[in-house]
Amino acid sequence: MWNDSEAVPTFSRDGESTVASRTSIPEHESLPSTARQIIRDEISLDGNARLNLATFVTTWMEDEARELYADAFDKNIVDKDEYPETAAIEERCRRMLAELWNAPDADTAIGTSTTGSSEASMLAGLALKRRWQRARRAAGKDASRPNLIMSSAVQVCWEKFCNYFDVEARYVPLSEGHLTLDGHDLDSYVDENTIGVVAIMGVTYTGVYEPVAQIAAALDVIQHKTGLDIPIHVDGASGAMIAPFLQPDLLWDFRVERVQSINTSGHKYGLVYPGLGWVIWRDRAALPDDLIFSVSYLGGDMPTFGINFSRPGAQVLLQYYTFLRLGREGFTAVQQTTQDVAVFLSSGIAKIGAFELWSDGTDIPVFAWRLKDGHTDKWTLYDLQDRLRMRGWLVPAYPMPDGFADVTVQRIVVRNGLSRDLAAELLADIDREVAHLDALQSPMPQRDDGSAFHH
Repeated sequence: MWNDSEAVPTFSRDGESTVASRTSIPEHESLPSTARQIIRDEISLDGNARLNLATFVTTWMEDEARELYADAFDKNIVDKDEYPETAAIEERCRRMLAELWNAPDADTAIGTSTTGSSEASMLAGLALKRRWQRARRAAGKDASRPNLIMSSAVQVCWEKFCNYFDVEARYVPLSEGHLTLDGHDLDSYVDENTIGVVAIMGVTYTGVYEPVAQIAAALDVIQHKTGLDIPIHVDGASGAMIAPFLQPDLLWDFRVERVQSINTSGHKYGLVYPGLGWVIWRDRAALPDDLIFSVSYLGGDMPTFGINFSRPGAQVLLQYYTFLRLGREGFTAVQQTTQDVAVFLSSGIAKIGAFELWSDGTDIPVFAWRLKDGHTDKWTLYDLQDRLRMRGWLVPAYPMPDGFADVTVQRIVVRNGLSRDLAAELLADIDREVAHLDALQSPMPQRDDGSAFHH
């Protein structure tokens, strides 16, 4: 007689031979191997992460890193009394990043790890708002109407920041002559209530850098005319871990005096599994003291300035692993190889007669393209997206932001782990599917769901 024991064949056990619970906690326990198998079966329906060319998030690490990750699953990074070495490693990583981004004094720059770039952006935005409020109140002026200036192509976390923290978002739209926020017409947006300007090192839509030094120069002119001293925050979610290695002479970091803070995603081109972010301020003056909390915890006094409190420490250890494992030389090799694959792909896409490149992957290893005007009335990039998904590839199509909202592009994010050999397979599949779509005798059915990908 069968019973719930290890002797029962796996697929004859409850949950495998029946339908596992979907809406409520089951009444009875199951074997660990049964619960694991049920979940493995269900997530096998997910896409292959390595073939997901929509995500910026790291999908491959070495076996040694995976083992280290498992060793540290149980570490809560806020327990600094319990895990003092993990806390020390976080501080080492903070200092390494401050030095990488050319802080005037890496020892006195201040920063923290976060759960990702979104939390890091929130903290940076709060610091800008609080500094502005302090200055306004000290001058006896109204501090109730802050605004923040950014490109219409900004990542959605900045829209959230403005919504959650009562800051007016002022979006500068893209145009044919200004495909990024580049300082053009900035004086039309800046006023005495402006807390800062966000510059993006690696626009999510296209992968291109916004010219930080050029934006700073425009703000210099505005200050000369109006006396308004507007700081810059650099959203380096992707590019802050690319530019120091591939474009070391590009001025975008703390060498630009107006840059007060920089954030990045350790789990993007920092080469660490999700979720990990970092934010670094130029110096203590850039981070108001009233954003730093002193918490009595586990018998000690602990300063903290994150939005989240308890969170994993394992990713911080993985970041330290990548710094030790790769060094500057290794990071440069990895990022250069990734960019080489991106340029290989974009060059191949450019040779397909249906397409026109929007960017080519020579900033961060990300590029986008659109259908050539007049090429076809039978299909769209959304149809190509669906055809590629049938082959296992996730290659998103989506509308551009304000200024080009009527333009649809398709984008590839190249990450460590996408080899040139695999990229060649992708190009062959794209070429094959374009030929299939071009051979259509009538238009594809109209879509009404738009893009499945959102920024």
